[in-house]
Formats: sequence, structure tokens, C-alpha cells
Amino acid sequence: MKKSMIWGIGIVAVVLLVFLWFKSTYNGLVRMEEQVVAAWSQVENVYQRRSDLIPNLVATVKGYAAHESATLENVVAARARATQMTLDPEQATPEQLAAYQQAQGELGQALGRLLMLTENYPDLKASQNFSELQAELSGTENRIAVERKRFNEAARSYNTALRTFPRNLVANWFGFEKKPYFEAEQGASAAPVVTF
Repeated sequence: MKKSMIWGIGIVAVVLLVFLWFKSTYNGLVRMEEQVVAAWSQVENVYQRRSDLIPNLVATVKGYAAHESATLENVVAARARATQMTLDPEQATPEQLAAYQQAQGELGQALGRLLMLTENYPDLKASQNFSELQAELSGTENRIAVERKRFNEAARSYNTALRTFPRNLVANWFGFEKKPYFEAEQGASAAPVVTF
């Protein structure tokens, strides 16, 4: 009788330990997935900040460079395309993230052309309002880079956890999926050509 009771307690203990391990592993994966979602939210936040600065920048440039309407219209159109794109970080695919990144990249290129345009207008460059907006935009671009890096770090930690044994058993069982990364834009590895 005592041996069967010891076996019963041993089996209950093993079952309890397995349950606690599954619970801990599952909850850990959920926490890591939520970190990825929170990091993505911050990426969207800084992209929104950039998007919010653009109308003020365009209005300031418009006052000085009224005949440069094509450049201004391109910036406004790129902003509209970038702000229309939304991405659910829990369901994101690499293709969706690439499309989002492309729309944001087009906006960045349009802004670059707008800022290059200001070289032709010394009064605009000297404008305090324009200088402040340009500094804000520059700071926002740095924030975007930092938040994208943080998102990639959170995604890397999460993806690593999904692939390591024995967590991968729990991840596969409960349907946790790998998260995509932000990647360098196409052509980013080539050095820019500077001519004088």
C-alpha cells in the first residue's frame, strides 16, 4: 500500500512540474510577444510624429518656394500613402512589413528632395521656423532608427525563444509565429555618389 501511495505522489508531482513548466513557458512567450507588439507601437508612434511635422514643413516651404509645387505635392502624396498603411504586429508577414517600410522610405525620399530644394532659397534656410522644423524632423528620423532597432531586438528575442528547445514545442503547440524584421532598404549597401 505504501509503495502505491509513493508512486501516486510521484506521478502527481511529475504532472504538477510538467504543468508548471508549460504554464511558465507559455506565459513567457506571451510576454515576449507583447514586447514585440509594444515595440511596434512605438515605431508607429515615431512615424506618426514625422507625419505630423510634414504639413508644417510643407507650409513653411510653400511660402518661400511657391513655384516648386511638384516637389511639395510629392511630399504630401507620399505622406498620404505612408499614413494609410497600417500593420498588425501580431499578424505581420515579411511582405507586409516590406510594403510598410517601402511606403515610409518613399516618404523619407520625398522629404529629402524637399530639404534639398531649400538650398535654392537662402531666405528659407535662414527662417527660424524652418530651421526648427528641420531640426525636429532630423531628431524624429533618429528616433525612427532607434525604435526600429528596438523592434528588431524584441522580434529577435521572441523569434529565438520560439526556436529554442523545448520552448519550440510549446510555441508550435499553441501556434506562436515568427515575427518579421525591419531590413535595410534596397541599395542601402551601396555608397552614395557625391559630385561637386
